[in-house]
Amino acid sequence: MILTLLKKELTLELRRKSVIAGIGLYLFSLVFISYLTFSLRHNSINAATWSALFWLTILFSVVNSIAKSFIGEKKGLSIYYYSVASPQAIILSKILYNSLLAVILSLAGYLLFTVFIGNPIQDEALFITTLVLSGIGFSSSLSLISGIASKANNSNILMAVLSFPVLISILLMSIRITKNALDGIDRAASYDELLNLLAINCIATALAYLLFPYIWRS
Repeated sequence: MILTLLKKELTLELRRKSVIAGIGLYLFSLVFISYLTFSLRHNSINAATWSALFWLTILFSVVNSIAKSFIGEKKGLSIYYYSVASPQAIILSKILYNSLLAVILSLAGYLLFTVFIGNPIQDEALFITTLVLSGIGFSSSLSLISGIASKANNSNILMAVLSFPVLISILLMSIRITKNALDGIDRAASYDELLNLLAINCIATALAYLLFPYIWRS
């Protein structure tokens, strides 16, 4: 059932080509604005500025893409899901799909930054691992929060309030690892942050699996 729901999400997304184009244009616009800003002064961007711009771009792109997991769905569709699938299958399929989307957006953002702004990363394997873990963390957290917010009247405001503390903790770990990857520090120095990211992902996924059935019934 999880694979069936995941296939459904992918099929619907491919049919809505305007949505895919909008996400791509949004990501490209953020990167291109950064390029225009810093191309006026050659070599004016340092590693810390590159890291800040990159994570701001990825954060806004991923949040805008994933936040509408449940908020953008019609209520009739939720009733149909309730009759044909278990809530656990629904939330896990959402997390898998959103994780795939977040990782693709992160890698695409990294590629665009490399092309337009440059690539100061010295340990690319560590950085790409961080992108994957942070993408899964964003997805698992935002999928559950989107399900909670969809039950409220002011869902967009509630989504922003609930997601802020979770996203900050993921960003802190990701930025610390990015600094180590930029400086070329031995990977052992980043193991604690990587384990923290992995722990956040596991906890967020487990909470989504356990709590979503109660949210779904309401």
